[in-house]
Amino acid sequence: MKTLLMKLSEGDGKLPPKASIRDIVFAGVGGGIVTAILASASLGLEVALILGSFGASCVLVFGYPNVPFSQPRNVVLGHFFSSLVGIICFVNFGETWWSVAIAISLAIMIMMATRTVHPPAGSNPIIIFLSGASWEFLFFPTLIGSVILVGIALIYNNLRRGEYYPEYW
Repeated sequence: MKTLLMKLSEGDGKLPPKASIRDIVFAGVGGGIVTAILASASLGLEVALILGSFGASCVLVFGYPNVPFSQPRNVVLGHFFSSLVGIICFVNFGETWWSVAIAISLAIMIMMATRTVHPPAGSNPIIIFLSGASWEFLFFPTLIGSVILVGIALIYNNLRRGEYYPEYW
């Protein structure tokens, strides 16, 4: 117990550097644009294109576009793999506490094994279990929505002078 308390108290306690006002506004506006486009398209097309975890994806993609978790490969495939695992577990094991736990565990392992970790996608299995989603969820909103999100991020993030997105595919 003493060792745990020592570990918890270690560190220099310094906060990360504060983002510039320009970066803060740019990130917020980018997230708002994606959300507006996905939400309005969902209404117009009468198909789900927006997913709760996309809000957290916007934080990463627009606020921290250079980190590995924000790269297109991670965003799209992370969401896809996590939703796929969630649906497989939901369909095969039903809505139980242990099946959602297995789905989360598998989603984490698959994203790590495929180098497609995108932390917001880790919530997709929970969303699937809470909503009772079907196989359609894998494409609408998961795949199509994440591709649209990344497409907008590619255009929007590259409008910044001196900044390039993505770092890799």
